[in-house]
Amino acid sequence: MHMDDLQLSQFKHTHTITVRNYEIDWQGIVHNGNYLLYFEIARVEYFKAIGVKVDQRSINGPIRIVIVRNELDYLSSATFDDTLIIHTRITAVKNSSFICEAVMIKKSNQAPVAKNISILVWTDPTTGKSMTIPNEIRGLVDVYEQGNVAIQQPITHV
Repeated sequence: MHMDDLQLSQFKHTHTITVRNYEIDWQGIVHNGNYLLYFEIARVEYFKAIGVKVDQRSINGPIRIVIVRNELDYLSSATFDDTLIIHTRITAVKNSSFICEAVMIKKSNQAPVAKNISILVWTDPTTGKSMTIPNEIRGLVDVYEQGNVAIQQPITHV
């Protein structure tokens, strides 16, 4: 895969992570499960960057966002002390869910390391049921992504 195929110009947010020694497996490369953690860290930083209130227990007040699908394509290996740049964006906001896309590259040689697509759902932390994503959040995403996101109008019940 070439860098041009990744369309990095579409990503407004980046976050940098340096691989630590305890994230390496017996093969001398980053353990596969750590990539999901790296992408999660970048997603949280994305929300902070667009202006969403985030703390250790919730997002934007008493709300939880849960991952219902996580796809990961491994493109090359990373190892100890590699600096990884994670490009993150939201590509679609639906009624109670949104789609997040991310690409990880090595800073040293710009080699693609991994790609991630995740689907997240806005939920009530008490009931666990999905909730409509507030218009305020839709607006923050739209402004940050400069209109390059598919935003569905919320479904209103009569």
